[in-house]
Amino acid sequence: MEVRVLGSAAGGGYPQWNCGCANCEAVRRGAPGARARTQESIAISADGASWFLINVSPEIRSQIESCSALTPRASRHSPIAGLVLTNGDLDHCLGLLSLRESHPLVVYATEAVRAGFTTGNVLYRTLERFPGQVTWSALALDREQPLGDSGLYLTAISTPGKPPLHLEGIRPRSAEDNIGLLIRDARSGGRLAYFSGVAGPSDGVAQALAQADVFFFDGTFWSSDELVVAGLGTRRAEDMAHWPVGGPEGSLAFLARQPGRRILIHVNNTNPILRDESPERQALTTAGIEVAVDGMELSL
Repeated sequence: MEVRVLGSAAGGGYPQWNCGCANCEAVRRGAPGARARTQESIAISADGASWFLINVSPEIRSQIESCSALTPRASRHSPIAGLVLTNGDLDHCLGLLSLRESHPLVVYATEAVRAGFTTGNVLYRTLERFPGQVTWSALALDREQPLGDSGLYLTAISTPGKPPLHLEGIRPRSAEDNIGLLIRDARSGGRLAYFSGVAGPSDGVAQALAQADVFFFDGTFWSSDELVVAGLGTRRAEDMAHWPVGGPEGSLAFLARQPGRRILIHVNNTNPILRDESPERQALTTAGIEVAVDGMELSL
């Protein structure tokens, strides 16, 4: 299985357009050890020819252009065979509307995520201009399903989280609102776990990670009160359904015990692990945990 990291930052990217925090300003002035990142998305392939995107960020066009494996090989063509959504957050699905240029799309998502994106969304009509422009393939929880005929098989795992902000209070919460993925390559036997949004510990998450050769995990915030201390907000990490990495109850100790290669992704612009020389980054390095960067390539 080939893996390409298209984007590694949380919603808003790094630097964030309206943020003047120390991290964002470090990128803008070109400080050493501070690398710009686009919003989270990865591409996977079993054969290097047919690719699937995990989440479709608002920056999808530039992300496709930055990865030659995803660019057209004919006058009207795309090697992208499908799109997988882990939840309905805008930084994960808004890019779908940018793929409206009369090209058929296959989208894998739970029914809760599909309904949340399509119901009452007049902009979705741009993806209904001809029959079959978008084909939704329902993901059932805890059941391995093929990704087309690619040789890749995916299991959706309900993960602690919440509905996207624009749906909070509109409908009841569902176990399908937020999922992680366990992806198996039938040819190589390699297994990739992908959990970019995790509100806290769960048996399902732990079991999936224990089976993976490589896994990506929620690295949004280092501390629970990160935004509050920086004077950039009033909500704690847990209020936004993210398990902070640091602190006595953080995910770091849990991640350090897991086998396989461990990589943090969906990193918020305020998180000190974005700075290569920070003490927080050094703590990760000591524990053998990496931080994803745009353009990272893996093979398993």
